Amino acid sequence: MHRLMSELFPICRSITGEGVRATLSHLQRHIPLEVREVESGTQVFDWTVPKEWNIQDAYIKNNKGDRIVDFKKSNLHVVSYSQPIHAKMTLNELKPHLFSLPDNPSWIPYRTSYYKESWGFCLTHQQLMELSDEEYEVCIDSTFENGHLTFAEYYLEGDIQQEILVSCHICHPSLCNDNLSGIALATFLAKTISLQPNRYSYRFLFIPGTIGSITWLALHENHVAKIKNGLVVTGVGDPGAVTYKKSRQGDSEIDRAFMHILKSSGKDHSTIDFFPYGYDERQYCSPGFNLPVGSFMRTPHGKYEEYHTSGDNLDFVQPQYLEESYNFCLQGLTLLDKNNTYLSQNSKCEPQLGKRGLYKAMGGDADGAKREMAMLWVLNLSDGHHSLLDIAERSCIPFEVVHEAAEVLRNHELLKEVNG
Repeated sequence: MHRLMSELFPICRSITGEGVRATLSHLQRHIPLEVREVESGTQVFDWTVPKEWNIQDAYIKNNKGDRIVDFKKSNLHVVSYSQPIHAKMTLNELKPHLFSLPDNPSWIPYRTSYYKESWGFCLTHQQLMELSDEEYEVCIDSTFENGHLTFAEYYLEGDIQQEILVSCHICHPSLCNDNLSGIALATFLAKTISLQPNRYSYRFLFIPGTIGSITWLALHENHVAKIKNGLVVTGVGDPGAVTYKKSRQGDSEIDRAFMHILKSSGKDHSTIDFFPYGYDERQYCSPGFNLPVGSFMRTPHGKYEEYHTSGDNLDFVQPQYLEESYNFCLQGLTLLDKNNTYLSQNSKCEPQLGKRGLYKAMGGDADGAKREMAMLWVLNLSDGHHSLLDIAERSCIPFEVVHEAAEVLRNHELLKEVNG
């Protein structure tokens, strides 16, 4: 995952343009993405797909002709969606278009101007303080044209048509945690899930933030009823503890699934309630849809200094944090896929397990008592109304142990599946 991030890091991405296409083309080497394009000017609910923005070069030159700010050294140097300009101006004329971070003087900020005609440069505060009172040549070689908004999806058909949605945003330039980490994790989740049998169908979306999810929802309004659970993946590579943001529903199956695996892990984590700000979960959970879509991250956006700065680089995101995030996400999705509901085939009292050789049938003397207790819980609550997650929550036994107990009992014809 970290290697994939390093390969994508130099690409200048925005909400539209060739950088998005180059990114998706690179991902197609890993998974068979289907790329979709929606024309500029298309109405999507209250929004309009914007003109396509592309940039070839940008710089600020001093009176000696030296590039003192150079887009080719960092694509963060230009405010995303900047209007084209080529002019000479004084420092006073230039300063309203310059952005820096006085509290972190060696970092370049990330700024955008998607829906307002403007232009600007981002630079370190050290660079800003070194500017002398002279004339500068300013150039942003960008274009705005009727083109397309580009996104991609990967659909994996399961045993049933109900879907699990995994969504990540692809619009940020050279920022690693936000959100090359999410792109990489979603890509490798898709690779893993494609290699195993699945009860649910899966849909992986790689979209520009906000306008991408709004566009996808507008185009698939009649389809969303198939989405049983969903997860937005973002900021999954920083050293902070894992954070799960619940769906607007607050108690959906995916909310309960991730809260269960995080609690069972014994690792530091936090769970936060839904609020209408953040990433694309706010579109999936908006009125009119209210889909059961949560968000998985580590440190929430804006809560770490490196957020939306050049400090969010390949050193800030480390493989061990990506791996932990990946494992949690895979566990959560696996839980959802295995969360069946059963009906006990022994209608009165519990069946005699000893004569069937079921005591200690699940191995591991140290965990034998827990495993036997899991079998008893599964038998007791398998009344056709309690899922395995219900049983795991009530018994305080990890889901994987409950699921293993159910498999043993099903193989001995003591349970019958009633869903899926």
